[in-house]
Amino acid sequence: MSSPLPSRLLHLPSKPPPPSNSPANSATTLLHFPLDRHYASPTRMSRFKCSAGEPGFFTKLGRLIKEKAKSDVEKIFSGFSKTRDNLAVIDELLLYWNLSDTDRVLDELEEALLVADFGPRITIKIVDILREDIYSGKLKSGSEIKDALKRSILNLLTAKGLKTELQLGFRKPAVIMIVGVNGGGKTTSLGKLAHRFKKDGTKVLLAAGDTFRAAASDQLEIWAERTNCEIVVAEKENEKAATVLLQAVKRGKVEGYDVVLCDTSGRLHTNYSLMEELVACKKAIGKVVPRAPNEILQVLDGTTGLNMLPQAREFNDVVGVTGLILTKLDGTARGGCVVSVVDELGIPVKFVGVGEGVEDLQPFDAEAFVNAIFP
Repeated sequence: MSSPLPSRLLHLPSKPPPPSNSPANSATTLLHFPLDRHYASPTRMSRFKCSAGEPGFFTKLGRLIKEKAKSDVEKIFSGFSKTRDNLAVIDELLLYWNLSDTDRVLDELEEALLVADFGPRITIKIVDILREDIYSGKLKSGSEIKDALKRSILNLLTAKGLKTELQLGFRKPAVIMIVGVNGGGKTTSLGKLAHRFKKDGTKVLLAAGDTFRAAASDQLEIWAERTNCEIVVAEKENEKAATVLLQAVKRGKVEGYDVVLCDTSGRLHTNYSLMEELVACKKAIGKVVPRAPNEILQVLDGTTGLNMLPQAREFNDVVGVTGLILTKLDGTARGGCVVSVVDELGIPVKFVGVGEGVEDLQPFDAEAFVNAIFP
């Protein structure tokens, strides 16, 4: 981030040093940002009142986030407008469809799906199913063909029974680690995720594990202020990311945080040594909370379309990605890549970025997605 921190952030008093039996050490520092009238969300009554000590807290939290997404279908609809416009030709093709034109129509439908980055394998699979159903007499009108197309895509997204809700376990703190290449929107996605959690009364701690990029901690500190979260950052330059995350999770456990959100440095999936550092981060977190991190979410830039597949495979092979965040989908007509990623990798898409606003990181809903690209 090129812009410096606001001056009032640079002079915030730090907390008193922890007692000697505290898990904190000199490697990290904890900043607490007071509620700011400019950045804070408006005060409101949350209908989600249970605490992490109660049975089923994280299950309820995951479901609540998903339920709220269904009330925000307008954001999903508007966020995929470019993909929808790209696929509008299908409506034109099917409007005056007749049996004698079937091959021509299906060839053009295939082209439209390929342009929207559904990928060759999935596109051929969908078109072959439609062709068979048309010639067998199961589909007799353009509207029936479109409905069958939508069902085929929905089946591809749901057939493997992948859980799109966050799986946060049963003990606190739940730990979510964010990974991905440079420029995909990791830190911004983490900040927006923190905003969602805080809105529902969750106690959130941020961990600035991106220790390579100079402005990364500054960027995350601004998100901490905006969301009224505390943040653990490295106290000295070139601090190992695993050390920062270890101390953050320790503090989260001792101080009763519900969720710890861990940022990591962006890295190319072809850089072996940097990929191995992610393994070290994962192991460090697991030393404090068994079986953590509960979620390892990879952020993928939706504007890259199917080019995201190799990097997703590599990250998954190294650290075991549990879910995907696809960003910048509002800026691309290649939204079909969502289907390809789910079908080819078997990893659920858990969030999609459909705008610049803090509310525009939306939990993924397969049916809402299909209806957004094929209204």
